[in-house]
Amino acid sequence: MKNTPLTEKHIALGAKMAEFAGYNMPISYTSIREEHQCVRTGVGVFDVSHMGEFIVRGKEALDLIQKVTSNDASKLDIGDAQYSCLPNHNGGIVDDLLVYRLPEDMCAEGEKAFMLVVNAANIEKDWNWINQENSFDARLIDISEETGLLAVQGPKAADALQPLTGIDLKNMKYYTFGKGTFAGVDNVLISATGYTGSGGFEIYARNEDIVKIWDAIFEAGKDYGIQPIGLGARDTLRLEMGYALYGNDIDDTTSPLEAGLGWITKLNKGEFNSAEIFRKQKEEGLKRRLVGFVMDERRVPRHDYPILNEAGETIGKVTSGTHSPSLDKPVGMGYVQTAYAKPGTKVLIEFGRKQLPATVTKIPFYKPE
Repeated sequence: MKNTPLTEKHIALGAKMAEFAGYNMPISYTSIREEHQCVRTGVGVFDVSHMGEFIVRGKEALDLIQKVTSNDASKLDIGDAQYSCLPNHNGGIVDDLLVYRLPEDMCAEGEKAFMLVVNAANIEKDWNWINQENSFDARLIDISEETGLLAVQGPKAADALQPLTGIDLKNMKYYTFGKGTFAGVDNVLISATGYTGSGGFEIYARNEDIVKIWDAIFEAGKDYGIQPIGLGARDTLRLEMGYALYGNDIDDTTSPLEAGLGWITKLNKGEFNSAEIFRKQKEEGLKRRLVGFVMDERRVPRHDYPILNEAGETIGKVTSGTHSPSLDKPVGMGYVQTAYAKPGTKVLIEFGRKQLPATVTKIPFYKPE
Protein backbone atom coordinates (compact mmCIF):
# COMPACT_ATOMS: atom_id res chain seq x y z
CA MET A 1 0.00 0.00 0.00
CA LYS A 2 1.37 3.41 -1.00
CA ASN A 3 1.55 6.52 1.14
CA THR A 4 1.16 10.16 0.15
CA PRO A 5 3.71 12.74 1.36
CA LEU A 6 1.16 13.68 4.06
CA THR A 7 0.39 10.23 5.49
CA GLU A 8 2.32 10.90 8.71
CA LYS A 9 0.40 14.18 9.14
CA HIS A 10 -2.92 12.34 8.90
CA ILE A 11 -1.88 9.70 11.43
CA ALA A 12 -0.62 12.38 13.85
CA LEU A 13 -4.00 14.14 13.53
CA GLY A 14 -5.75 10.93 14.58
CA ALA A 15 -7.32 10.19 11.20
CA LYS A 16 -9.13 6.94 10.62
CA MET A 17 -7.02 5.46 7.80
CA ALA A 18 -7.98 2.87 5.18
CA GLU A 19 -6.82 1.59 1.82
CA PHE A 20 -8.25 3.46 -1.17
CA ALA A 21 -7.03 2.94 -4.75
CA GLY A 22 -3.87 1.33 -3.40
CA TYR A 23 -3.08 4.23 -1.05
CA ASN A 24 -3.26 4.59 2.74
CA MET A 25 -5.79 7.43 2.91
CA PRO A 26 -7.65 9.34 5.65
CA ILE A 27 -11.36 8.46 5.74
CA SER A 28 -12.26 10.83 8.60
CA TYR A 29 -10.63 12.80 11.40
CA THR A 30 -13.65 13.65 13.60
CA SER A 31 -16.91 12.57 11.98
CA ILE A 32 -18.11 12.59 8.38
CA ARG A 33 -21.05 14.81 9.33
CA GLU A 34 -18.86 17.41 11.05
CA GLU A 35 -16.32 17.45 8.24
CA HIS A 36 -19.10 17.68 5.65
CA GLN A 37 -20.61 20.72 7.36
CA CYS A 38 -17.18 22.33 7.69
CA VAL A 39 -16.81 22.30 3.89
CA ARG A 40 -20.37 23.48 3.28
CA THR A 41 -20.06 26.47 5.63
CA GLY A 42 -16.34 27.19 6.08
CA VAL A 43 -13.16 25.69 4.65
CA GLY A 44 -11.64 22.22 4.69
CA VAL A 45 -8.56 20.58 3.20
CA PHE A 46 -8.43 17.22 1.40
CA ASP A 47 -5.21 15.37 0.63
CA VAL A 48 -5.86 14.00 -2.86
CA SER A 49 -2.22 13.40 -3.78
CA HIS A 50 -3.18 9.89 -4.88
CA MET A 51 -4.71 11.29 -8.08
CA GLY A 52 -2.84 10.82 -11.36
CA GLU A 53 -1.35 13.55 -13.56
CA PHE A 54 -0.10 13.16 -17.13
CA ILE A 55 1.54 15.85 -19.27
CA VAL A 56 0.70 15.66 -22.99
CA ARG A 57 3.01 17.73 -25.16
CA GLY A 58 3.74 18.04 -28.87
CA LYS A 59 2.66 19.48 -32.20
CA GLU A 60 -0.32 17.10 -32.28
CA ALA A 61 -1.06 17.00 -28.56
CA LEU A 62 -4.49 18.53 -29.18
CA ASP A 63 -5.26 15.94 -31.88
CA LEU A 64 -4.54 13.12 -29.45
CA ILE A 65 -6.70 14.66 -26.75
CA GLN A 66 -9.53 15.26 -29.23
CA LYS A 67 -9.45 11.59 -30.22
CA VAL A 68 -9.40 10.10 -26.73
CA THR A 69 -11.71 12.52 -24.85
CA SER A 70 -15.38 13.29 -25.33
CA ASN A 71 -15.35 17.04 -24.72
CA ASP A 72 -13.97 19.63 -27.17
CA ALA A 73 -10.49 20.56 -25.98
CA SER A 74 -10.04 22.91 -28.96
CA LYS A 75 -12.16 25.41 -27.00
CA LEU A 76 -9.55 25.65 -24.23
CA ASP A 77 -7.38 28.74 -23.95
CA ILE A 78 -4.18 28.69 -21.89
CA GLY A 79 -5.32 28.83 -18.27
CA ASP A 80 -8.58 26.93 -18.89
CA ALA A 81 -9.59 23.56 -17.47
CA GLN A 82 -12.29 21.18 -18.71
CA TYR A 83 -14.19 18.19 -17.37
CA SER A 84 -14.25 15.29 -19.82
CA CYS A 85 -14.17 11.52 -20.12
CA LEU A 86 -12.18 8.87 -21.98
CA PRO A 87 -14.63 6.78 -24.03
CA ASN A 88 -13.61 3.24 -24.91
CA HIS A 89 -14.46 1.63 -28.28
CA ASN A 90 -17.73 0.09 -27.05
CA GLY A 91 -19.63 3.16 -25.86
CA GLY A 92 -18.40 2.92 -22.27
CA ILE A 93 -16.06 5.08 -20.18
CA VAL A 94 -12.42 4.24 -19.45
CA ASP A 95 -12.32 7.08 -16.89
CA ASP A 96 -13.48 10.63 -16.25
CA LEU A 97 -10.80 13.30 -16.03
CA LEU A 98 -9.82 16.95 -16.08
CA VAL A 99 -7.96 18.52 -19.02
CA TYR A 100 -5.79 21.59 -18.34
CA ARG A 101 -4.42 23.74 -21.20
CA LEU A 102 -0.93 24.60 -19.97
CA PRO A 103 1.29 27.57 -20.84
CA GLU A 104 3.64 26.86 -23.73
CA ASP A 105 6.82 28.27 -22.19
CA MET A 106 8.29 24.76 -21.93
CA CYS A 107 7.26 23.78 -25.47
CA ALA A 108 9.15 23.92 -28.75
CA GLU A 109 7.73 26.11 -31.50
CA GLY A 110 4.35 24.86 -32.74
CA GLU A 111 3.78 22.59 -29.76
CA LYS A 112 0.91 22.63 -27.28
CA ALA A 113 0.88 21.30 -23.73
CA PHE A 114 -1.89 19.86 -21.56
CA MET A 115 -2.20 18.19 -18.18
CA LEU A 116 -4.66 15.35 -17.68
CA VAL A 117 -5.80 14.61 -14.12
CA VAL A 118 -7.15 11.08 -13.74
CA ASN A 119 -8.57 8.92 -10.97
CA ALA A 120 -6.07 7.22 -8.68
CA ALA A 121 -7.43 3.72 -9.25
CA ASN A 122 -7.10 4.15 -13.02
CA ILE A 123 -3.62 5.65 -13.42
CA GLU A 124 -2.04 2.59 -15.05
CA LYS A 125 -5.19 1.76 -17.03
CA ASP A 126 -5.50 5.32 -18.40
CA TRP A 127 -1.78 5.60 -19.15
CA ASN A 128 -1.88 2.38 -21.17
CA TRP A 129 -5.11 3.37 -22.92
CA ILE A 130 -3.93 6.82 -24.06
CA ASN A 131 -0.54 5.49 -25.19
CA GLN A 132 -2.29 2.74 -27.13
CA GLU A 133 -4.36 5.39 -28.94
CA ASN A 134 -1.38 7.68 -29.61
CA SER A 135 -0.51 7.71 -33.31
CA PHE A 136 0.24 11.44 -33.20
CA ASP A 137 3.25 13.69 -32.81
CA ALA A 138 2.58 13.88 -29.08
CA ARG A 139 4.37 12.48 -26.05
CA LEU A 140 3.09 11.64 -22.62
CA ILE A 141 4.91 12.15 -19.33
CA ASP A 142 3.53 10.56 -16.15
CA ILE A 143 4.17 12.96 -13.25
CA SER A 144 1.79 11.23 -10.82
CA GLU A 145 4.48 9.90 -8.48
CA GLU A 146 6.16 13.28 -8.06
CA THR A 147 3.05 15.48 -7.78
CA GLY A 148 1.15 16.34 -4.60
CA LEU A 149 -2.40 17.66 -4.71
CA LEU A 150 -4.54 19.40 -2.11
CA ALA A 151 -8.20 20.37 -2.52
CA VAL A 152 -9.11 23.34 -0.31
CA GLN A 153 -12.89 23.55 -0.44
CA GLY A 154 -15.62 25.72 1.05
CA PRO A 155 -17.03 29.27 0.86
CA LYS A 156 -14.17 30.67 2.98
CA ALA A 157 -11.39 29.08 0.92
CA ALA A 158 -10.48 32.22 -1.05
CA ASP A 159 -10.27 34.38 2.08
CA ALA A 160 -8.10 31.82 3.85
CA LEU A 161 -5.69 31.22 0.96
CA GLN A 162 -5.34 34.67 -0.60
CA PRO A 163 -2.58 35.89 1.81
CA LEU A 164 -0.40 32.97 0.61
CA THR A 165 -0.22 33.96 -3.06
CA GLY A 166 -0.19 36.84 -5.50
CA ILE A 167 -2.55 34.93 -7.79
CA ASP A 168 -5.98 36.59 -7.62
CA LEU A 169 -8.00 33.75 -6.13
CA LYS A 170 -11.13 35.75 -5.38
CA ASN A 171 -11.59 36.58 -9.06
CA MET A 172 -10.49 33.22 -10.46
CA LYS A 173 -13.27 31.95 -12.71
CA TYR A 174 -14.70 28.45 -12.41
CA TYR A 175 -12.67 25.92 -14.43
CA THR A 176 -9.63 28.14 -14.85
CA PHE A 177 -6.19 28.09 -13.20
CA GLY A 178 -3.08 30.11 -12.54
CA LYS A 179 0.58 29.26 -11.96
CA GLY A 180 2.87 31.10 -9.60
CA THR A 181 4.24 31.27 -6.07
CA PHE A 182 2.16 29.89 -3.20
CA ALA A 183 3.28 29.79 0.44
CA GLY A 184 6.79 30.67 -0.72
CA VAL A 185 6.90 27.77 -3.18
CA ASP A 186 7.46 28.51 -6.87
CA ASN A 187 5.77 26.88 -9.86
CA VAL A 188 2.55 25.91 -8.05
CA LEU A 189 -0.60 25.39 -10.14
CA ILE A 190 -3.85 26.55 -8.51
CA SER A 191 -7.19 25.78 -10.14
CA ALA A 192 -10.87 26.29 -9.38
CA THR A 193 -12.70 23.13 -10.44
CA GLY A 194 -13.96 21.37 -7.30
CA TYR A 195 -15.78 18.14 -6.46
CA THR A 196 -17.86 19.36 -3.54
CA GLY A 197 -20.18 22.05 -4.88
CA SER A 198 -19.00 24.54 -2.24
CA GLY A 199 -16.28 26.27 -4.23
CA GLY A 200 -12.57 26.30 -3.55
CA PHE A 201 -9.26 25.45 -5.14
CA GLU A 202 -6.90 22.63 -6.09
CA ILE A 203 -3.19 23.10 -5.41
CA TYR A 204 -0.69 21.07 -7.45
CA ALA A 205 2.93 21.10 -6.29
CA ARG A 206 6.00 18.89 -6.09
CA ASN A 207 5.85 16.17 -3.45
CA GLU A 208 8.79 17.67 -1.59
CA ASP A 209 6.89 20.96 -1.16
CA ILE A 210 3.43 19.68 -0.26
CA VAL A 211 4.05 19.32 3.52
CA LYS A 212 5.25 22.95 3.70
CA ILE A 213 2.17 24.04 1.74
CA TRP A 214 -0.16 21.99 4.01
CA ASP A 215 1.31 23.62 7.12
CA ALA A 216 1.05 27.12 5.62
CA ILE A 217 -2.59 26.58 4.66
CA PHE A 218 -3.55 25.48 8.18
CA GLU A 219 -1.72 28.43 9.71
CA ALA A 220 -3.45 30.86 7.30
CA GLY A 221 -6.83 29.23 7.88
CA LYS A 222 -6.85 29.26 11.69
CA ASP A 223 -9.16 32.27 11.88
CA TYR A 224 -11.60 30.56 9.50
CA GLY A 225 -12.01 27.30 11.43
CA ILE A 226 -10.10 25.30 8.84
CA GLN A 227 -10.14 21.50 9.27
CA PRO A 228 -8.62 18.48 7.51
CA ILE A 229 -11.30 16.50 5.67
CA GLY A 230 -11.30 12.79 4.82
CA LEU A 231 -12.59 10.80 1.87
CA GLY A 232 -15.81 9.93 3.72
CA ALA A 233 -17.04 13.52 3.59
CA ARG A 234 -15.70 13.87 0.06
CA ASP A 235 -18.16 11.15 -0.95
CA THR A 236 -21.18 12.68 0.83
CA LEU A 237 -20.36 16.13 -0.59
CA ARG A 238 -20.05 14.92 -4.19
CA LEU A 239 -23.17 12.76 -3.94
CA GLU A 240 -25.30 15.67 -2.70
CA MET A 241 -24.26 17.44 -5.91
CA GLY A 242 -25.00 14.42 -8.11
CA TYR A 243 -21.37 14.18 -9.25
CA ALA A 244 -20.51 10.78 -10.70
CA LEU A 245 -17.89 8.58 -9.04
CA TYR A 246 -15.94 6.33 -11.38
CA GLY A 247 -16.40 2.67 -10.49
CA ASN A 248 -19.81 3.37 -8.96
CA ASP A 249 -21.90 5.61 -11.21
CA ILE A 250 -19.84 5.37 -14.39
CA ASP A 251 -17.58 2.61 -15.71
CA ASP A 252 -16.54 0.70 -18.83
CA THR A 253 -20.15 -0.36 -19.46
CA THR A 254 -21.92 3.00 -19.02
CA SER A 255 -22.38 5.57 -21.76
CA PRO A 256 -21.78 9.23 -20.88
CA LEU A 257 -25.20 9.98 -22.40
CA GLU A 258 -26.86 7.48 -20.05
CA ALA A 259 -24.95 9.04 -17.15
CA GLY A 260 -26.27 12.55 -17.87
CA LEU A 261 -22.89 13.60 -19.28
CA GLY A 262 -24.14 14.62 -22.70
CA TRP A 263 -22.88 18.11 -21.91
CA ILE A 264 -19.27 16.83 -22.04
CA THR A 265 -19.90 14.66 -25.11
CA LYS A 266 -19.47 16.94 -28.13
CA LEU A 267 -20.84 14.94 -31.05
CA ASN A 268 -20.12 17.71 -33.56
CA LYS A 269 -16.41 18.20 -32.79
CA GLY A 270 -15.25 15.53 -35.26
CA GLU A 271 -14.40 11.89 -34.82
CA PHE A 272 -13.41 10.50 -31.43
CA ASN A 273 -13.63 7.12 -29.73
CA SER A 274 -17.22 5.75 -29.72
CA ALA A 275 -18.61 8.91 -31.37
CA GLU A 276 -20.73 6.87 -33.79
CA ILE A 277 -22.17 4.80 -30.93
CA PHE A 278 -23.11 7.96 -29.04
CA ARG A 279 -24.70 9.51 -32.14
CA LYS A 280 -26.78 6.37 -32.62
CA GLN A 281 -27.85 6.42 -28.95
CA LYS A 282 -28.94 10.02 -29.27
CA GLU A 283 -30.84 9.31 -32.49
CA GLU A 284 -32.59 6.15 -31.30
CA GLY A 285 -33.09 7.20 -27.67
CA LEU A 286 -31.59 5.82 -24.49
CA LYS A 287 -32.84 2.67 -22.81
CA ARG A 288 -31.71 3.69 -19.34
CA ARG A 289 -30.65 6.81 -17.48
CA LEU A 290 -28.80 7.69 -14.30
CA VAL A 291 -31.24 9.35 -11.90
CA GLY A 292 -31.24 10.71 -8.38
CA PHE A 293 -33.75 9.55 -5.80
CA VAL A 294 -34.66 10.41 -2.22
CA MET A 295 -35.75 7.70 0.22
CA ASP A 296 -39.09 8.12 1.98
CA GLU A 297 -37.69 6.30 5.03
CA ARG A 298 -34.34 6.62 6.79
CA ARG A 299 -32.62 3.51 5.42
CA VAL A 300 -29.53 4.24 3.30
CA PRO A 301 -29.49 2.62 -0.17
CA ARG A 302 -26.29 0.81 -1.15
CA HIS A 303 -24.44 0.04 -4.37
CA ASP A 304 -26.13 -2.68 -6.49
CA TYR A 305 -29.43 -2.71 -4.54
CA PRO A 306 -32.22 -3.42 -7.06
CA ILE A 307 -34.59 -0.60 -8.03
CA LEU A 308 -38.19 -1.73 -8.67
CA ASN A 309 -41.30 -0.11 -10.07
CA GLU A 310 -44.47 0.01 -7.97
CA ALA A 311 -45.52 -3.35 -9.42
CA GLY A 312 -42.38 -4.91 -7.96
CA GLU A 313 -40.60 -5.40 -11.30
CA THR A 314 -36.85 -4.74 -11.46
CA ILE A 315 -36.14 -1.60 -13.51
CA GLY A 316 -32.55 -0.84 -12.53
CA LYS A 317 -30.01 -0.74 -9.71
CA VAL A 318 -28.47 1.66 -7.22
CA THR A 319 -24.96 2.94 -7.99
CA SER A 320 -24.36 5.28 -5.00
CA GLY A 321 -26.17 6.01 -1.77
CA THR A 322 -25.59 7.88 1.47
CA HIS A 323 -27.28 9.81 4.25
CA SER A 324 -27.15 13.44 3.14
CA PRO A 325 -25.91 15.56 6.07
CA SER A 326 -27.26 18.75 4.48
CA LEU A 327 -30.76 17.36 3.87
CA ASP A 328 -30.80 14.92 6.81
CA LYS A 329 -32.27 12.17 4.65
CA PRO A 330 -30.97 9.23 2.60
CA VAL A 331 -30.32 9.93 -1.09
CA GLY A 332 -28.96 7.85 -3.94
CA MET A 333 -28.30 7.55 -7.63
CA GLY A 334 -28.88 4.65 -9.96
CA TYR A 335 -29.71 3.56 -13.49
CA VAL A 336 -33.36 2.95 -14.35
CA GLN A 337 -35.27 2.24 -17.52
CA THR A 338 -35.95 5.54 -19.29
CA ALA A 339 -39.71 5.31 -18.69
CA TYR A 340 -39.05 5.68 -14.94
CA ALA A 341 -36.49 8.51 -15.12
CA LYS A 342 -38.90 11.45 -14.82
CA PRO A 343 -38.63 13.43 -11.56
CA GLY A 344 -41.54 12.62 -9.26
CA THR A 345 -41.72 8.96 -10.30
CA LYS A 346 -42.32 6.61 -7.37
CA VAL A 347 -39.97 3.62 -7.16
CA LEU A 348 -38.99 0.96 -4.63
CA ILE A 349 -35.49 0.11 -3.40
CA GLU A 350 -34.98 -3.52 -2.43
CA PHE A 351 -33.30 -3.98 0.97
CA GLY A 352 -33.10 -7.76 1.20
CA ARG A 353 -36.68 -8.89 1.90
CA LYS A 354 -37.94 -5.30 2.28
CA GLN A 355 -38.96 -2.97 -0.51
CA LEU A 356 -38.84 0.65 0.65
CA PRO A 357 -40.34 3.60 -1.24
CA ALA A 358 -38.31 6.36 -2.88
CA THR A 359 -38.97 9.23 -5.29
CA VAL A 360 -36.94 10.06 -8.39
CA THR A 361 -35.75 13.65 -8.13
CA LYS A 362 -33.68 16.22 -9.98
CA ILE A 363 -30.03 16.49 -9.09
CA PRO A 364 -28.22 18.16 -7.45
CA PHE A 365 -30.01 17.18 -4.26
CA TYR A 366 -28.44 20.15 -2.50
CA LYS A 367 -28.06 23.65 -3.89
CA PRO A 368 -25.44 25.73 -2.06
CA GLU A 369 -26.56 29.24 -1.21
